[in-house]
Amino acid sequence: MKAEPQEEHRWLEQLLGEWTVASEDPAGSEANAPWVENVRTMQGLWVVCEGQGTMPDGNPGQTLMTLGFNPLTGRYVGTWVGSMMTHMWVYDGEIEDDGKTLALNCDGPDFESPGRSAKYQDRITLKDANHRTLTAHVQAEDGSWKELMKAEYRRR
Repeated sequence: MKAEPQEEHRWLEQLLGEWTVASEDPAGSEANAPWVENVRTMQGLWVVCEGQGTMPDGNPGQTLMTLGFNPLTGRYVGTWVGSMMTHMWVYDGEIEDDGKTLALNCDGPDFESPGRSAKYQDRITLKDANHRTLTAHVQAEDGSWKELMKAEYRRR
């Protein structure tokens, strides 16, 4: 069986390359030293985003994100894992009407209420060919979304 890339897979190819990553907490303070992310493709069907850098506590950190598109469901799918936690985040998402934002929904541990789970959304927004952002949000009990982190990606 040989799957062929769809138009939606080609959207993900805009992420390919080497990026410098700087993140901020919601107050606008730089959360840690810049990271580097290398994004490659697996035969045009999946992108693999491998990040590495220094955590706020000074220890090294690594992240791995996979993103693809499932033509059977018409949804973007993926995962995210990081060396700083044991939870594997499983994404389900879609491109928003602006054509520049991929909204990725997932469930995970509620960091404010241990033992409970919460709904999260990571949003990848393409600013231009050499600049993108990633914002992470958690859904509050009232249904509103609270920003947890924002990262700026600049092509190297």
